[in-house]
Amino acid sequence: MRIPRPLRTAALVALPAALLVACSSTGNGSPQAGGSPAAARAGVEAEQPAAAADDEATTPAAGDTPPPEKVRDAFAGLQATLHDGCTTEEQCAYFLGRVYDELDRLDRAMKADPKGPGHFPEPIEWIAGLRKTIGPDHSYTSLKAHRDELVGTRDRINTWMQDHPDDYR
Repeated sequence: MRIPRPLRTAALVALPAALLVACSSTGNGSPQAGGSPAAARAGVEAEQPAAAADDEATTPAAGDTPPPEKVRDAFAGLQATLHDGCTTEEQCAYFLGRVYDELDRLDRAMKADPKGPGHFPEPIEWIAGLRKTIGPDHSYTSLKAHRDELVGTRDRINTWMQDHPDDYR
């Protein structure tokens, strides 16, 4: 049975969104299964191959690439981190990894936006500066050492986006 492309696309968007809600709705911001950002991502990755194996049609044909993520969707993921923080080492590892991942996701969405990356100069510049500061090591130890820069970049972008509501509604 071939599932129509719009339904497959909706399912691929809904699954990660549902997992984000589940991970951030436990009260303390920690994943329900408990663990690091890598463990949380591993759970998501473990689910995806099984779904893809069910229907070979889930793999896009050459030239049939999915559209880039919308800035509003990526920004919603970043905003979901606003009420989280570091209360335990395990929760802190998850939180900092998630903030880094959400900033990366927003950066990609802004660069792919139809308005062009020039429409988002400050956030893209701030994320680039953060990447330069953190460097290639995205381990918990590195992210913890750069916690203030990481959270500060998130907060600056949140404030900037609040002044540009047409970009996230």
